[in-house]
Parts: sequence; C-alpha cells; structure tokens
Amino acid sequence: MSAPAPDAVAVVGSGAVGTTLAAALAEAGHPIVVCGGTPLDAITLTDHRGERRYPVRWAERPADLPAARWVLLATKIHQTSSVLPWLSALAGPDSHVIAAQNGVDHRDRLSPVVDGAVAPALVYINAERTGPGAARARLTERELVLPDDAAGHCVARLFDGTWVRAEIAADFRTAAWLKLLTNAVANPVTALTGRRIEVLRDPAVAELATDVLRETVAVGRAEGAVLPDECVEQTLRWLQGLQPGSTSSMLQDRLAGRALEYEGLTGVIVRLADRHGIPVPANRALLALLGALECGAG
Repeated sequence: MSAPAPDAVAVVGSGAVGTTLAAALAEAGHPIVVCGGTPLDAITLTDHRGERRYPVRWAERPADLPAARWVLLATKIHQTSSVLPWLSALAGPDSHVIAAQNGVDHRDRLSPVVDGAVAPALVYINAERTGPGAARARLTERELVLPDDAAGHCVARLFDGTWVRAEIAADFRTAAWLKLLTNAVANPVTALTGRRIEVLRDPAVAELATDVLRETVAVGRAEGAVLPDECVEQTLRWLQGLQPGSTSSMLQDRLAGRALEYEGLTGVIVRLADRHGIPVPANRALLALLGALECGAG
C-alpha cells in the first residue's frame, strides 16, 4: 500500500519566515496554499544550497478555501487582526494553527479568536524577504522550537523529513523569553541604526545591548521564566557570531517603509515591567525612539 499524500499547508503571511518555512514543507512534498497578498504561482528560497522554486496555489479570498488541517501563521504580531478572516475560514476544530510569530503570548493572542489547536513556534532561521514570494535563509544552530504538548509534537512531526530541525522545549515560557532576548536587542538596534547585525559588535552598542538584555531578563523572571545571569552574555555573543550580512525583520520593514513590530516586542517588555514595578530605562528609551522613527516615516 502506498503512503498517504502529504497534507496541504495553508500559509497566512508569505513574508520572509512564511516563505522559508513553506519552502521547506514544499520540498518535502506538502502542497502549499498561499493566502492573500501578491498573487503567486511559486515561491523561491535561496540558501547555502542555491536557489530553488516550488509551485504553490494562491487563494484570493478566505471564502475560496475550506478549513485546513495545517495553518501556518507567519505575520507580524501587529498584523494578526488583519488576517482574522483567513484564520476564521481556515481554522476548524481539527486544525493546527502554527503561530510562527514573535513575542511570548502566542496562545493568549490567538486561542480566543481561532478554532483548533494553537502551536506557538519560535523561529531562529535568519530569513530575509527578497521579493514577493521570495526569501533568503541563513541557518543558525537551531531552526524551530515548539512546546512540549500535543500541538507542539504534532507540528514537530509535520516538519519531519524537512531540513527544518524542530526542537521540543519542556519549559516553553522560558524558551519564548530566551527568543525575546534576541529580538529585544537585534530588532530595535538594527532598525534604529540602519545597520545589520554586525552593529552589535561595536563596543558602545554592545554595552547598550547588555543593559537591554539585563532589563529584559528581570522582566522575564517576574513573568515566571527561568533565566540565568549568564544568558545575557550568551545571547549577545550568539548575536555577534551570526553570519555577516544577517539582518532583522524590523530593519527589513524599516527599509521597505512598512509598519514596525516594536509594540509587540519592546512594548511588551516595557508594559510588563510597569506591571511588576521593574525599571527598564534602556528598553523605554528604545521604545520612544522606535515610536518617533515610525511617526517620522509616516
């Protein structure tokens, strides 16, 4: 008896991360449906193996599709409300919504508004959008981190047979805060300076980054994350050691004139710090500058 055909995956948000993960699944034989945005008949991924194209189906409207078993949500946090019609149409009781988004509150954001199981997914691939339906991926020592529950294990099995290594984290709260540490530094600093990740090797910038990380660790601990003191230095060294040319999603958005995700990253840190009475002057300064940057861009 032949093996069953791989399940189709509906992709909501075909930017850098969405395109990269969709390409990995397409390479493993999964039919890909791109939901909304620019009409596409293929997606393109460039990495250390070269450039590869994969055919996809494009859907113009939520009404064009039935409920899907797999829904890959890869929008920015602030774009979630704009894709709720897609999620309402695609996510049924038997669906798995893979929330490949930043932040530490994936299920709090999504469970009240979608049916099916929500699987938070922390994406470490350094992905850069190079055009509609096209991305460049720079791999790190890890790719995808999922929670140790039924939804997380189901998503891990989905990525079996792809080049994406899916890890299961027993303490996903801590894992999400460790990922937020990288975003709390890399995204604001690159967006504000207009430089790529190498900017964090500058001594004065590294000193600022250390302050941001220490503040974020204090807030994460107050929220129940287990964050040892050494994770500050480890996070900064990891970022400084990324491949030359590595970028951040916020820098890409700034250069493209798109809205920035700072309220879902730095803004969350500041708001939670206020709730716990924790001073976070470095994060607060970044938040003010990012807000001014976006107002000036408008």
